[in-house]
Amino acid sequence: MTKKERVYASFQAAFPQTLPIMAGFLFVGTAYGIFMHSLGFHPLYAIGMSLLIFAGSMEFVAGHLLIGAFQPMYAALLTLVLNSRHLFYGLSLLRPYHDAGLKKYYLIFGLCDESFAVNSSARVPDHVDTGWFMFFVTLLNHSYWVAGAALGSIAGKYMPVNTEGLTFVMTALFTVIFLDQWMDESSHQSSVIGLGVTFLCLLLLGPGHFILPALVLILCVLLLMEKRPKRREALNQ
Repeated sequence: MTKKERVYASFQAAFPQTLPIMAGFLFVGTAYGIFMHSLGFHPLYAIGMSLLIFAGSMEFVAGHLLIGAFQPMYAALLTLVLNSRHLFYGLSLLRPYHDAGLKKYYLIFGLCDESFAVNSSARVPDHVDTGWFMFFVTLLNHSYWVAGAALGSIAGKYMPVNTEGLTFVMTALFTVIFLDQWMDESSHQSSVIGLGVTFLCLLLLGPGHFILPALVLILCVLLLMEKRPKRREALNQ
Protein backbone atom coordinates (compact mmCIF):
# COMPACT_ATOMS: atom_id res chain seq x y z
CA MET A 1 0.00 0.00 0.00
CA THR A 2 1.40 3.40 -1.01
CA LYS A 3 1.65 6.34 1.38
CA LYS A 4 -1.23 8.10 -0.38
CA GLU A 5 -3.41 5.02 -0.03
CA ARG A 6 -2.55 4.70 3.68
CA VAL A 7 -3.45 8.35 4.25
CA TYR A 8 -6.78 7.90 2.46
CA ALA A 9 -7.45 4.70 4.40
CA SER A 10 -6.76 6.62 7.62
CA PHE A 11 -9.32 9.25 6.64
CA GLN A 12 -11.87 6.56 5.81
CA ALA A 13 -11.32 4.95 9.22
CA ALA A 14 -11.43 8.26 11.12
CA PHE A 15 -14.51 9.83 9.55
CA PRO A 16 -17.14 7.36 10.87
CA GLN A 17 -15.63 7.65 14.35
CA THR A 18 -16.30 11.39 14.36
CA LEU A 19 -19.91 11.36 13.14
CA PRO A 20 -21.45 11.45 16.66
CA ILE A 21 -19.09 14.32 17.51
CA MET A 22 -20.12 16.15 14.33
CA ALA A 23 -23.73 16.13 15.52
CA GLY A 24 -22.74 17.50 18.93
CA PHE A 25 -20.24 20.07 17.66
CA LEU A 26 -22.58 21.47 15.03
CA PHE A 27 -25.29 22.01 17.65
CA VAL A 28 -23.03 23.48 20.32
CA GLY A 29 -20.88 25.38 17.81
CA THR A 30 -24.02 26.96 16.37
CA ALA A 31 -25.10 27.89 19.90
CA TYR A 32 -21.69 29.50 20.42
CA GLY A 33 -22.00 31.48 17.20
CA ILE A 34 -25.45 32.73 18.19
CA PHE A 35 -24.11 33.58 21.64
CA MET A 36 -21.27 35.65 20.16
CA HIS A 37 -23.75 37.42 17.91
CA SER A 38 -25.92 38.23 20.94
CA LEU A 39 -22.88 39.93 22.53
CA GLY A 40 -22.55 42.14 19.47
CA PHE A 41 -19.52 40.51 17.79
CA HIS A 42 -19.01 40.28 14.05
CA PRO A 43 -19.08 36.69 12.70
CA LEU A 44 -15.32 36.89 12.06
CA TYR A 45 -14.74 36.95 15.82
CA ALA A 46 -16.63 33.70 16.41
CA ILE A 47 -15.03 32.03 13.40
CA GLY A 48 -11.53 33.21 14.29
CA MET A 49 -11.84 32.23 17.96
CA SER A 50 -13.21 28.79 17.12
CA LEU A 51 -10.36 28.31 14.64
CA LEU A 52 -7.50 29.54 16.87
CA ILE A 53 -8.68 28.79 20.43
CA PHE A 54 -10.69 25.58 19.91
CA ALA A 55 -11.55 25.14 23.58
CA GLY A 56 -15.33 24.97 23.79
CA SER A 57 -16.12 26.18 27.30
CA MET A 58 -13.29 28.73 27.26
CA GLU A 59 -14.62 30.25 24.05
CA PHE A 60 -17.95 31.00 25.74
CA VAL A 61 -16.07 32.58 28.67
CA ALA A 62 -13.79 34.51 26.28
CA GLY A 63 -16.84 36.26 24.85
CA HIS A 64 -17.55 37.80 28.26
CA LEU A 65 -13.85 38.58 28.80
CA LEU A 66 -13.73 40.56 25.55
CA ILE A 67 -16.56 42.86 26.56
CA GLY A 68 -15.14 43.47 30.05
CA ALA A 69 -12.05 45.19 31.41
CA PHE A 70 -8.73 43.99 29.98
CA GLN A 71 -7.21 41.57 32.52
CA PRO A 72 -4.66 39.33 30.77
CA MET A 73 -3.42 37.58 33.92
CA TYR A 74 -6.96 36.76 35.01
CA ALA A 75 -7.76 35.45 31.52
CA ALA A 76 -4.60 33.30 31.50
CA LEU A 77 -5.28 31.78 34.94
CA LEU A 78 -8.94 31.19 34.12
CA THR A 79 -7.96 29.43 30.90
CA LEU A 80 -5.45 27.25 32.76
CA VAL A 81 -8.05 26.23 35.35
CA LEU A 82 -10.81 25.54 32.83
CA ASN A 83 -8.54 23.44 30.60
CA SER A 84 -6.31 21.85 33.27
CA ARG A 85 -7.78 18.43 32.46
CA HIS A 86 -5.82 18.57 29.18
CA LEU A 87 -2.63 18.11 31.20
CA PHE A 88 -3.80 14.61 32.07
CA TYR A 89 -5.00 13.93 28.54
CA GLY A 90 -1.57 14.94 27.26
CA LEU A 91 0.28 12.66 29.66
CA SER A 92 -1.65 9.63 28.46
CA LEU A 93 -1.01 10.52 24.80
CA LEU A 94 2.74 11.15 25.06
CA ARG A 95 3.66 7.83 23.46
CA PRO A 96 1.11 7.86 20.59
CA TYR A 97 1.91 11.48 19.73
CA HIS A 98 5.66 10.87 19.86
CA ASP A 99 5.39 8.55 16.87
CA ALA A 100 3.20 10.93 14.82
CA GLY A 101 6.05 13.01 13.39
CA LEU A 102 5.31 16.65 12.53
CA LYS A 103 1.58 15.93 12.84
CA LYS A 104 2.00 15.89 16.63
CA TYR A 105 2.15 19.71 16.74
CA TYR A 106 -1.35 20.00 15.30
CA LEU A 107 -2.51 17.09 17.45
CA ILE A 108 -1.29 18.93 20.56
CA PHE A 109 -3.00 22.16 19.50
CA GLY A 110 -6.24 20.40 18.53
CA LEU A 111 -6.51 18.18 21.59
CA CYS A 112 -10.01 18.36 23.04
CA ASP A 113 -12.21 16.09 25.12
CA GLU A 114 -13.88 14.48 22.14
CA SER A 115 -10.70 13.87 20.12
CA PHE A 116 -9.07 12.39 23.22
CA ALA A 117 -12.03 10.07 23.73
CA VAL A 118 -11.82 8.75 20.15
CA ASN A 119 -8.03 8.61 19.81
CA SER A 120 -7.55 6.86 23.14
CA SER A 121 -10.26 4.24 22.68
CA ALA A 122 -10.66 3.56 18.93
CA ARG A 123 -9.37 0.30 17.50
CA VAL A 124 -7.25 1.36 14.54
CA PRO A 125 -7.13 -1.29 11.75
CA ASP A 126 -3.73 -2.75 10.91
CA HIS A 127 -3.63 -1.21 7.43
CA VAL A 128 -4.27 2.29 8.83
CA ASP A 129 -1.49 4.65 9.94
CA THR A 130 -2.23 5.58 13.57
CA GLY A 131 -0.65 9.03 13.28
CA TRP A 132 -2.77 9.97 10.29
CA PHE A 133 -5.85 8.45 11.93
CA MET A 134 -5.43 10.69 14.99
CA PHE A 135 -4.68 13.67 12.73
CA PHE A 136 -7.91 13.25 10.76
CA VAL A 137 -9.98 12.70 13.92
CA THR A 138 -8.62 15.97 15.29
CA LEU A 139 -8.95 17.85 12.00
CA LEU A 140 -12.51 16.70 11.39
CA ASN A 141 -13.60 17.59 14.93
CA HIS A 142 -11.95 20.99 14.58
CA SER A 143 -13.71 21.62 11.27
CA TYR A 144 -17.12 20.65 12.74
CA TRP A 145 -16.67 23.17 15.53
CA VAL A 146 -15.59 25.98 13.18
CA ALA A 147 -18.47 25.19 10.81
CA GLY A 148 -20.99 25.30 13.66
CA ALA A 149 -19.60 28.59 14.96
CA ALA A 150 -19.72 30.10 11.47
CA LEU A 151 -23.28 28.92 10.90
CA GLY A 152 -24.51 30.26 14.24
CA SER A 153 -22.76 33.62 14.03
CA ILE A 154 -23.93 34.30 10.47
CA ALA A 155 -27.48 33.03 10.89
CA GLY A 156 -27.90 34.44 14.42
CA LYS A 157 -29.37 37.76 13.34
CA TYR A 158 -31.89 36.02 11.09
CA MET A 159 -32.80 33.18 13.48
CA PRO A 160 -33.39 34.35 17.05
CA VAL A 161 -33.13 31.04 18.93
CA ASN A 162 -33.26 30.23 22.63
CA THR A 163 -30.01 28.29 23.15
CA GLU A 164 -30.72 27.26 26.74
CA GLY A 165 -29.98 23.56 27.21
CA LEU A 166 -28.09 23.06 23.94
CA THR A 167 -24.80 22.43 25.77
CA PHE A 168 -26.30 19.22 27.19
CA VAL A 169 -25.69 17.68 23.76
CA MET A 170 -22.01 17.16 24.68
CA THR A 171 -22.93 15.60 28.03
CA ALA A 172 -25.12 13.10 26.20
CA LEU A 173 -22.30 12.42 23.73
CA PHE A 174 -19.82 11.59 26.49
CA THR A 175 -22.37 9.32 28.15
CA VAL A 176 -22.66 7.35 24.92
CA ILE A 177 -18.85 7.17 24.52
CA PHE A 178 -18.47 5.96 28.11
CA LEU A 179 -21.13 3.27 27.66
CA ASP A 180 -19.47 2.13 24.44
CA GLN A 181 -16.12 1.78 26.23
CA TRP A 182 -17.79 -0.02 29.13
CA MET A 183 -19.25 -2.60 26.76
CA ASP A 184 -15.87 -3.17 25.07
CA GLU A 185 -13.88 -3.54 28.31
CA SER A 186 -12.94 -6.99 29.56
CA SER A 187 -12.48 -5.51 33.05
CA HIS A 188 -14.43 -2.52 34.37
CA GLN A 189 -11.93 -1.75 37.12
CA SER A 190 -10.65 1.53 35.63
CA SER A 191 -14.14 2.77 34.80
CA VAL A 192 -15.44 1.98 38.28
CA ILE A 193 -12.46 3.78 39.84
CA GLY A 194 -13.10 6.80 37.64
CA LEU A 195 -16.78 6.92 38.54
CA GLY A 196 -16.16 6.33 42.24
CA VAL A 197 -13.41 8.93 42.65
CA THR A 198 -15.36 11.51 40.61
CA PHE A 199 -18.54 10.98 42.65
CA LEU A 200 -16.59 11.22 45.92
CA CYS A 201 -14.91 14.49 44.87
CA LEU A 202 -18.28 15.85 43.73
CA LEU A 203 -19.79 15.13 47.15
CA LEU A 204 -16.84 16.58 49.08
CA LEU A 205 -15.96 19.60 46.92
CA GLY A 206 -19.14 20.50 45.07
CA PRO A 207 -19.83 20.87 41.34
CA GLY A 208 -17.63 23.94 40.94
CA HIS A 209 -14.34 22.48 42.22
CA PHE A 210 -14.36 18.71 41.80
CA ILE A 211 -12.94 18.17 38.28
CA LEU A 212 -9.23 18.86 38.80
CA PRO A 213 -8.93 17.01 42.17
CA ALA A 214 -10.84 14.07 40.69
CA LEU A 215 -8.47 13.89 37.71
CA VAL A 216 -5.42 14.01 40.00
CA LEU A 217 -6.77 11.26 42.27
CA ILE A 218 -7.78 9.04 39.35
CA LEU A 219 -4.31 9.41 37.82
CA CYS A 220 -2.62 8.57 41.16
CA VAL A 221 -4.79 5.51 41.75
CA LEU A 222 -4.26 4.16 38.23
CA LEU A 223 -0.50 4.73 38.46
CA LEU A 224 -0.37 2.84 41.77
CA MET A 225 -2.38 0.00 40.24
CA GLU A 226 0.02 -0.18 37.30
CA LYS A 227 3.09 -0.31 39.56
CA ARG A 228 1.82 -3.16 41.74
CA PRO A 229 1.99 -5.90 39.07
CA LYS A 230 5.50 -4.72 38.10
CA ARG A 231 6.65 -4.96 41.72
CA ARG A 232 5.21 -8.46 42.02
CA GLU A 233 7.01 -9.55 38.86
CA ALA A 234 10.28 -8.11 40.18
CA LEU A 235 9.85 -9.91 43.50
CA ASN A 236 9.05 -13.22 41.76
CA GLN A 237 12.18 -12.93 39.66
